[in-house]
Amino acid sequence: MDSQKKYPRIYSFEFFPPKNDQAAANLVLTVEQLAELKPRFCSVTFGAGGSTREKTFETVVEIQKKTGIESAPHISCIASTKASIREVLEAYRSHGIRHIVALRGDMPSGMMSAGEFRYANELVEFIRAETGRHFHIEVAAYPEVHPQAANAQADLRNFKRKVEAGADSAITQYFYSPEAYFRFIDDCEKLGIDIPIVPGIMPITNYSQLSRFSEGCGAEIPRWIRKRLEVFGDDRPSIRAFGLEVVTDLCRRLLERGAPGLHFYTLNQAEASLAIWENLGLPQ
Repeated sequence: MDSQKKYPRIYSFEFFPPKNDQAAANLVLTVEQLAELKPRFCSVTFGAGGSTREKTFETVVEIQKKTGIESAPHISCIASTKASIREVLEAYRSHGIRHIVALRGDMPSGMMSAGEFRYANELVEFIRAETGRHFHIEVAAYPEVHPQAANAQADLRNFKRKVEAGADSAITQYFYSPEAYFRFIDDCEKLGIDIPIVPGIMPITNYSQLSRFSEGCGAEIPRWIRKRLEVFGDDRPSIRAFGLEVVTDLCRRLLERGAPGLHFYTLNQAEASLAIWENLGLPQ
């Protein structure tokens, strides 16, 4: 864990492209509120197989243009060609984007071929070969092991390949056990991995939604948290209050032990992230 203490703290927020005009208006307000905290960057996701790629592009360019905050699009390589990725990289470069989150992504339903890329390390290597050091490249890390990995050691080797291919830093999948993160960092240090690995933070505001997300991505909701949330049923205010307490404590413990920042999965809502930020006494 010691290696992470040497990096400057990085705070960032993640958004997803809006699906309609009302969602777009809501995102504008959310971005405005969170931009006041002066995050290091904002990332923007896209759907399986690049299904929201155009919306992602528009959202990324708009956020950076309106707020001046560095914006980082997610780029997934699964089911993509080198030509299509080259085109995407050039479009972002021409609009002054210098930060990318490089992912393998999920195979779109109905497609049989993975395309010209199989793994995220191949995408990272391609971006470096095509654009040199133009982009700061983020990759994903999985403290509780990627759901499709054979085992923890295989997952660590995959992560190391992404780093060796040219990744600058990493953002983790969300988790609620700080020990999972600290153990993962220790294991990375033993393999000589030496980049900032920023914890991904998912505020708890909706139990059924969180449970669904966690099943899909392999994130563990500790039994004691799950049991407390189940008691609240549909009592949203109690869920939010409990979730705020739990996630604030998680963030505080991570920062106290040297985590190099926090990356908030906002779900395009500002309230929970703002409250956690305030509880932690982070700069405003």
